[in-house]
Amino acid sequence: MERTESMAKFAIAGLFVAAAALGIAGGKMSAASSASVPPADEKPVNETARVAETGTGIVVTKAQDWAEKYPNEFETYMKNNENDEIHSYLELHPYLKTLYRGYGFAIQYGSARGHTFVVEDVQSTGRPHKMANCYTCKTSNMTAKVLNEGDSVYSMAFDDLTAEITDAFGCFHCHQNEPGVLYVTHRYLSDALGADLEKVSPETLSCGQCHSEYHFAVDTKATTLAYHDLATMNPDDMLKFYNEEFDEPFADWTDEETGVRKLKVQHPEFETFMGAGSPHASNMTCADCHMGDTKAADGTTFTNHYWTSPLDNQELLDSSCSKCHPNLAADVEKIHEEINGRTDALGERLAALDEKLIKAVKENTLSEKELAEVRENFRSAQWYWDFVFVENGDGAHNKTLATKCLDSAEEYIVKLEAVLGK
Repeated sequence: MERTESMAKFAIAGLFVAAAALGIAGGKMSAASSASVPPADEKPVNETARVAETGTGIVVTKAQDWAEKYPNEFETYMKNNENDEIHSYLELHPYLKTLYRGYGFAIQYGSARGHTFVVEDVQSTGRPHKMANCYTCKTSNMTAKVLNEGDSVYSMAFDDLTAEITDAFGCFHCHQNEPGVLYVTHRYLSDALGADLEKVSPETLSCGQCHSEYHFAVDTKATTLAYHDLATMNPDDMLKFYNEEFDEPFADWTDEETGVRKLKVQHPEFETFMGAGSPHASNMTCADCHMGDTKAADGTTFTNHYWTSPLDNQELLDSSCSKCHPNLAADVEKIHEEINGRTDALGERLAALDEKLIKAVKENTLSEKELAEVRENFRSAQWYWDFVFVENGDGAHNKTLATKCLDSAEEYIVKLEAVLGK
């Protein structure tokens, strides 16, 4: 993976803490309502995340409406507009067109820009979107509408929800309408974690509700997670969930040329950071690295809402990271080179096997039993490979888990090569 893309993805990983420590939002009131004067230190106040209530008729207070009362947070929030470049992963990694063939990501797949662009980007993407569930985590209006009306919102027409948008990725996602209070506003995360929700810091939960691996439920099309607690929140059990919890193994799409029922992993930063082997999950939050404390000109300490890589925050590197990592940039670059290099190599091997599988299907050279086993192994190999490829830390969030996933992917690739040839 090229260095430009790797660092861009690591910066985007910072965006997944966006949800984490937002100190700007409002109370259960309309945009016109007033808010309390900010304290000298504008910091999140709760030790455990609150879960948003449903059916309350809540109205979104837009980010812009908090600008006057929380100028520091809003100013840094608007700095996300500076992250405006898109790198095409399809151009950087041509083999993706083979592995994602038949799915929207083979049509267009680019790096994410700042969260302030999310509505514009989802509306302009070349990937088709028929339903409102594509707006999950993209606009506060979608989040509030699901809380107010339930899962039926997810299956609305995309264009119908578009007409209701007044606020993009704003304060509401992380604070509902209460300044400094951290909320889980996406109930699919609290439903998935159950009692384990209290074991995770509110800052990390705020990010994890959007930066997690999800699927759309077969019946309701609602955004849903593939685990039941922290113990089952790992790639092995999640794959087992997709294989066994449905009438037939769940698939995001079926490749018509190979017959493989494929899964498309989506930004599993939460599952990776909290996963086995994580060096910091027990004593740090997403915000600690990606949203450092900042002092305003008047001396006010506030949480920076410019969601970026810690490598781009020299103040944070000097004051915090350097205590344990004298040269964090070099450490991260070493991890990126190792993980990205291996990920690309395995992706190339998997794409080559795809071509061999197409040939085997066309020429009918495999028995039904052999073909079924090959398809299952291909599905598993791509799942583990994709879990690493799409995770925005490129190994930096949890090198142990990334390595384990790549080991699993390679095991399945070796099995495929034994049948289809190298």
